[in-house]
Amino acid sequence: MYKLTDLDNRTSFKGYVPFLLKDKKTVNILALGDVGGMLLTGLKLMGGDIVESVGICDMNPQMSQRYEMEMNQIAFPFDSIKFPDVKIITMEELFDCDIFIFCASKAVPTVDEKVQDVRMIQFESNKKIIDQYARIAADKDFKGLFAVVSDPVDPLCKAAYLAAEGKLLAEQIQGFGLGVMNSRAIYYAKKDNRYESYLKEGRAFGPHGQDLVIANSILNYNEEISQELTRLTVDSNLKVRDFGFKPYIAPALSSGLISILLTLRGEWHYSSNFIGKDKEGAYVGALNRMTEHGTELEDVLLPEKLFLRIKNAYDNLKNII
Repeated sequence: MYKLTDLDNRTSFKGYVPFLLKDKKTVNILALGDVGGMLLTGLKLMGGDIVESVGICDMNPQMSQRYEMEMNQIAFPFDSIKFPDVKIITMEELFDCDIFIFCASKAVPTVDEKVQDVRMIQFESNKKIIDQYARIAADKDFKGLFAVVSDPVDPLCKAAYLAAEGKLLAEQIQGFGLGVMNSRAIYYAKKDNRYESYLKEGRAFGPHGQDLVIANSILNYNEEISQELTRLTVDSNLKVRDFGFKPYIAPALSSGLISILLTLRGEWHYSSNFIGKDKEGAYVGALNRMTEHGTELEDVLLPEKLFLRIKNAYDNLKNII
């Protein structure tokens, strides 16, 4: 039996706890496209217990103005329930926060483009953008959490870490893409009783992409069933595209909103964290939580076949960047 930390003899999880001691956190979002706008809406409606305010910044000033007006016009009768305030911020203010959420993206394939892995198509163009903002965060001596939501999540986390040239800790950067893969696996497990073990015993590991690892059960692992469920999960976004729509709603809410709120609350969630030695490692998705002592990976024993699938994903991620 193995554990995730067996991927490498040393992990970079230490005592980085940027915001857990604060009752309310400040959140800033870069880019208000499909994902950023949906994520912002969710934070407005569901983040009142933990989010003090949300700063928004978009290259299109009218987009920021629209969302500032629309979000701050959401209220219960007599303003009886407190929602987070939404305010427009400048580029210079992007890193004056507890958590910075990177939603910027370029060259998203249109729904009529037939591509096998939509996420990796975006890597080179989105890498140039995230490199820029990682350097700004480093120059600003940013101490908060740099949350990556744009695709491909895991390689972009590594790109941001490298671009910061040691001025951002590896554990300061976290990728939010795996939550929706877990949710998609749940969707299919509810539709077919062959996969129902996933609902109570299943886990998701690895990247938000082709090397995803879905385990039908960590107690009674079945390789064949797990591979089937993995393929259904990976291809789920392509099915939405076949309907003629970009599949951004579930990712924005499951990977972005829900996972980020759970992170802020110090609760278990799916996200990608750095495993490895210095620049040689990779960001790998798994169940984890942020504690007062730092990030805690779920301490679960993995059968050899499952571990080898995760290790293959890890090795491939290291080869990307």
